[in-house]
Amino acid sequence: MSSANSVVARNVRALREQRGLSLAELARQAGLAKQTLSKLELGTGNPTVDTLFSIAGALGVPVTRLVAEREQVMTVQRGDDVVWERHDGYESRSLDHVYGSGVIENYLVRLGRSPDADRPSEPHPVGTLEHLYVISGRVRVGPADAPVELAAGDFVRYPGDRPHVYESLDGESLIHIVVSVPRALPGTGGMAVTRTHGH
Repeated sequence: MSSANSVVARNVRALREQRGLSLAELARQAGLAKQTLSKLELGTGNPTVDTLFSIAGALGVPVTRLVAEREQVMTVQRGDDVVWERHDGYESRSLDHVYGSGVIENYLVRLGRSPDADRPSEPHPVGTLEHLYVISGRVRVGPADAPVELAAGDFVRYPGDRPHVYESLDGESLIHIVVSVPRALPGTGGMAVTRTHGH
């Protein structure tokens, strides 16, 4: 099994299971033979570009989610580097897109200097992503093993299913977090989705 095939196999299987789809159902929705999808998930198939796009479409994700290592899912967008699009009467800036089904949580969080700032937050359910925008201040956030420093206007997306940190570097900082938690699956042993940043 090539490393590229194993990445695709792992990603397709994880995304299919997150959505509660059987192999046969995903194959049907993608317009593929069940055997083709089975070989792909075993890492023994050699999928064409068309096959990958069909699977991505059926799963409701961009094709990059099938071919990228999970560690590559972190994306940083610096406020000084973005392009604002002009419309009639307003300007807009795209931060990110959320794909798939499940729970989408929105939070405004005030971060202050605290003794617990260096303690990582517990991982959320598998497949969770955090989309974080800095409204004011300077922060260090993201996976505990690879956090990034951000200032007001910066944006980052990173895996929330690994230990992660939120730390203000200048007094109080204000951040906006959107957490996308995949749908809880019946019969998979997965726990019910609970709020990730509130009680």
